[in-house]
Amino acid sequence: MATAKKSTAAPAKQAAKPAAAAKPAAKKAAAPAKAAAKPAAARKPNAAFMKEMTPSDKLAAVVGNKPLPRTEVTKKVWDYIKAQNLQDASNRRMINADDKLKAVFGGKAQVSMFEMTKLISDHLK
Repeated sequence: MATAKKSTAAPAKQAAKPAAAAKPAAKKAAAPAKAAAKPAAARKPNAAFMKEMTPSDKLAAVVGNKPLPRTEVTKKVWDYIKAQNLQDASNRRMINADDKLKAVFGGKAQVSMFEMTKLISDHLK
C-alpha cells in the first residue's frame, strides 16, 4: 500500500509544475494591465508640511534664517549632519552633536534620529 501512495503522488507533483510555471507569466502580463486601468492621480502634498516656518536663532545657525517648510528643514539638518560626519559609526541611528547642534538638541551630546525631529520642531515657529 505504501508504494501505491507514492506512485499516485508522483504524477500530481509533475502536473503541478507546469501549472506553477504558467502562473508567474500570467502575473507579469496582468501587472501592466492593472497599472493602465488606474488613472494617474498626482499626489497632493499635505499643506501642514508645506507651510513655511521660521527657525529659531539656534536652528538658523545650521539651516539658515529663511522661512522653510518642515521637510526642507529636516533635509538641511541631515545635509549638515552628513557633511560634518556626525552620525555615530557603530549605531547609525544616533547623531553625535557638535556645538551648533548641541544648542538645538538642548545640550544633549547624542540623540537618536527620531528624537532629533522632535527637538527640531521645538525650534520652528
